[in-house]
Amino acid sequence: MRLAFRLAYLGTFFSGLQYQPDKRTVEGDFCQSCKNIGLFSDKKEAHVQFAGRTDRGVSAQGQVVAFNTAQPERAIKSLNKALPPEIWCTGYATVPEEFNPRYTTSMRTYRYFLCDTRLDIDAMAKAASYFVGDHDFTRLARIDHRSPRRTVSHAVILDELTGPVFEISGQSFLWHMVRCMATALVQVGRGEMEPAAIETLLQGPPGHRLIAAPAEGLIFWDADCGITLEPMDHGNHEAFREEQRCHHARMQQVMTALQNDF
Repeated sequence: MRLAFRLAYLGTFFSGLQYQPDKRTVEGDFCQSCKNIGLFSDKKEAHVQFAGRTDRGVSAQGQVVAFNTAQPERAIKSLNKALPPEIWCTGYATVPEEFNPRYTTSMRTYRYFLCDTRLDIDAMAKAASYFVGDHDFTRLARIDHRSPRRTVSHAVILDELTGPVFEISGQSFLWHMVRCMATALVQVGRGEMEPAAIETLLQGPPGHRLIAAPAEGLIFWDADCGITLEPMDHGNHEAFREEQRCHHARMQQVMTALQNDF
């Protein structure tokens, strides 16, 4: 049987999502936990697949992972008990054999937590609105062999007690794209750049590429895979809440220390 799980993790503990020899990664810990309780013995044979990759330091609330197992009841009942406290599952669903969250995800949502109450929320909200639509993100991403053009369907600034939060949705994103966009918004929020300057950045070359904001502020918030997930028990709720609290405190410390560097 093939199962899908909504996965959350605290990225500061990992060297990214994807498996790397001799480094702690989300995929490595997740697959080892599955092996430990006999859900599968080989990740390739189980067709373990994720909705999207995240870099070192990037966290997730709505990552989706799918795999095949002959022990579906054990997976649902015991997986959270087997996972380390920095990773937990919040929902599950039975999915078709061909289900691959990477290719069935129609919309990915990220949130970047800026943790600076001095920023101009209104100016940032106006700047964020320029991101919506199809644009060339050459100056706002680390470009590889892929096209620099991406379509953003939703980009807003949320006013939270700890500071503004940048929320953005689209089908696909480039490497460092959201973090570079966050840098631009911080410059607008500080009064170093007018909101309309975003429109110029989105016209592509010429010009320098903005540096990416720190990874610690970014959370993979949601992946819309077109499935309905049943809620799961997080296991040790006290540990769950404590890890969230500690992560938020660490994130604020990092952002305060680096706020003048991007």
